[in-house]
Amino acid sequence: FEITETAAVGSLDDVVEFMERMKIIGVSFSLDDFGTGLSSYSYLRNLPVDYLKIDGQFICNIHRDPDNAALTAALLSIGQHFHMFTVAEAVESPEEARFLMNLGVDCLQGYLFGAANLKPDFGPAIPQRKRA
Repeated sequence: FEITETAAVGSLDDVVEFMERMKIIGVSFSLDDFGTGLSSYSYLRNLPVDYLKIDGQFICNIHRDPDNAALTAALLSIGQHFHMFTVAEAVESPEEARFLMNLGVDCLQGYLFGAANLKPDFGPAIPQRKRA
């Protein structure tokens, strides 16, 4: 599941309790759009989050924008400190992708790899068994 900072802090105790119950059955959580909401680092200690998704506004032209580079490096460092898998959102160019890979981001997401799609083509369909 993805949860945003803003949604999580509205009812932090209830959210943490729900997340902990879901983690018992194997559900993973990502903190989406990190850096754009209230960005209190205490939430990172309190929320049982597995993935940290760095918002695309910090990724845009990161290879040419020293401010975005510094902010992304800081967010990445925080995610790594808390042993979170890091995801950069809104990657749109090979230059951004190379820069982020060199920083050590775990996963890249964005139009460079394809538009969001409700029915992605994952290759040939697996034939269905005929029912007797």
